[in-house]
Amino acid sequence: MKKSLALIAAVAALALPMSAQAHRAWLAPTATVLSGADAWVGFDAGMSNGVFIPDHAAMNLAGLVITAPDGSTAQAENMMRSRYRSTFDLHLTQPGTWKVANVSSGVTATYKLDGEEKRWRGQVAEFPGAIPAGATDVVATRTSNRIETFVTLGAPTDSVFTNPADGLALIPITHPNDLAAGEAATFKLSIDGAAASDVEVTIARGGTRYRDNPDEMTVTTGADGAFTVAWPEPGMYWLNATVRTPAEGATIAASAQYVAVMEVLP
Repeated sequence: MKKSLALIAAVAALALPMSAQAHRAWLAPTATVLSGADAWVGFDAGMSNGVFIPDHAAMNLAGLVITAPDGSTAQAENMMRSRYRSTFDLHLTQPGTWKVANVSSGVTATYKLDGEEKRWRGQVAEFPGAIPAGATDVVATRTSNRIETFVTLGAPTDSVFTNPADGLALIPITHPNDLAAGEAATFKLSIDGAAASDVEVTIARGGTRYRDNPDEMTVTTGADGAFTVAWPEPGMYWLNATVRTPAEGATIAASAQYVAVMEVLP
């Protein structure tokens, strides 16, 4: 019985929003706005109690996808995974805005077979044939996680901003590399290609180790998925949103999470 309860709790934890868990995922660049004919940017990625403080675990970068301004896929260099963080470098060889994303998706499920609690985890396409005949109490959740940041060489461009047909995604109205303290910025969230309305977005500023106040705020998207953030101070910011959809009829439940890291300049 204890084993079954522990298994259910572990699967349930996978569906929790990142903002509700003790450890937060982040992918942070050393700089977001650069000049010149080419440039290098370093990245840290981890899971931690406070954002941008590597104190818990390194991030698995198996789903890392880097999109150059011309739409091509670029490769990370000098990649390394240490105890508390993963690191890599990116050579910016084209002017414009680059998108750096770590993306994952799949299905997690629990079920009973011959009186025993079982667990399965895999890709969406594998799920229909993965649960054995005779299984009961099947509880399944389709998960989608997207962690992104953006860096610009020279003038900002918009070519990397797309509206994917699956998962939770950010559609900038204000360019994420054109943010300044004291100025408001507007973005939109989409879920499976449609406007993500009435979604709570958590915004946290880095540097919590040196402050008593965590400096977190929340905003809620409108009917068109739009939300506005008024940046109180310069710094690196972490944005997080989650959309969970219960199972209906023959469909399975869904949990989509989105994280962005943005730099706000003075």
